[in-house]
Amino acid sequence: MSRVFGTGWPGWGWYGWGMDSRAMAADSAVMQTAATDRVHGHRRLVKLLKLAHSAERAAAFAYVGHAASVKDADERIDIAQIEQDEWGHRQSVLEIMAVYDIKVSRWYEVRFWLTGKMISASCHVIGWFMPYYFAGRLESGNVCEYFVMMQYFHELGITAHDEVLYEMGLKEKEHEMFFVDGLDSHRLLPFFQKAFGWGTGVSYNDVDMARIDATESSGVYCRPETITAHAPRRSWRARRTGR
Repeated sequence: MSRVFGTGWPGWGWYGWGMDSRAMAADSAVMQTAATDRVHGHRRLVKLLKLAHSAERAAAFAYVGHAASVKDADERIDIAQIEQDEWGHRQSVLEIMAVYDIKVSRWYEVRFWLTGKMISASCHVIGWFMPYYFAGRLESGNVCEYFVMMQYFHELGITAHDEVLYEMGLKEKEHEMFFVDGLDSHRLLPFFQKAFGWGTGVSYNDVDMARIDATESSGVYCRPETITAHAPRRSWRARRTGR
């Protein structure tokens, strides 16, 4: 309890409350500065955040072309929803970056803008199988990036972003399962699975949707020692962030 200084009477006086408010604000600013310094010192985390932010736009662009290239109306709606999920993920990552004053990478933005537009255009000329396959393979690798981000933040003692990172990781897993189900009976799947290391029963992550039900249980997934058994080779994003 604060005191109203000069009266000796304990109570919530305006003067004492003002002192407490300023002290709390100062403490909060110091803590935020310390957290920002810790995050900036974690180069893998900073790089992964920048990479994820830009790559989500490439994925969204790709899904625009993908949705337009499929004939089935229901599939088109589902893919359009995945596109919207990717835009939402991009915004969520940007909001996390803003907390720690992490700047958007202009290089990644240009690079992935071009990548997304090229993939989007190619969907109209290569048929439906390859867009489905490589979208699923990409989503499979993307699942772990959000669980790994959570692990990186935990290394710094930061848990404030657990819920949003957990939800984005699960959403990417849902996307992967959507594409796996769409490819399951295609005659080309065994060949592509052997050549590119992803398909039915082979994933770039070890997240089990049937067993994961709480943010607290997510720490066991996407560990380097457990991923090896599920992914014959690491995803492109993992290779660029050292995981």
